[in-house]
Amino acid sequence: MATGIWDVKRDGERLRWMLEPFVYVGPLRFGMHPAEVAAVLGQGTADYSKSIPWGDTVTVQEGFTKVGLTAYYADEARLAGITVDARLGPQVLADGTALVGRKPSEVEQWLIERAEAREPYSELFYMPGADPGSQTLGLVMCVQRAGDVVLTRPVFVASEWIDDVYHRLPASEWSTF
Repeated sequence: MATGIWDVKRDGERLRWMLEPFVYVGPLRFGMHPAEVAAVLGQGTADYSKSIPWGDTVTVQEGFTKVGLTAYYADEARLAGITVDARLGPQVLADGTALVGRKPSEVEQWLIERAEAREPYSELFYMPGADPGSQTLGLVMCVQRAGDVVLTRPVFVASEWIDDVYHRLPASEWSTF
């Protein structure tokens, strides 16, 4: 297991999860309560939790560092967002393509090619920081620093968040760290 500050798990060391857009990411189903998420991940509780005000609603952020992900809950305490750590998180597959811990240019090219096979202007979008996203996958492909390289760090959201994902999650999600 990776232990150093910049260590990255090899693909074979990671859990392998499947994505069903807007339904589930591995064992995590959108709409789950925090206690259900913790139980599915094999933890009694999250490693940390904090509230993030957004307009007249509150998003709750919980970190599961042992698993390598962060969960976000809508104001009804329902799972609505999942960020997978590029260095230590599970490998998530979408349409047979690995999304976690990859070269950003490779995943972006895959997203572009995927978008070309769909209705124009209905698939691919870019966040203010130039991170690509997919409307149909409920995905923003962010990056995370691992020493001298950056790797893909996907953010998955429930259908009700995809149209305003930039404002639903804290600014720290949209920065390379």
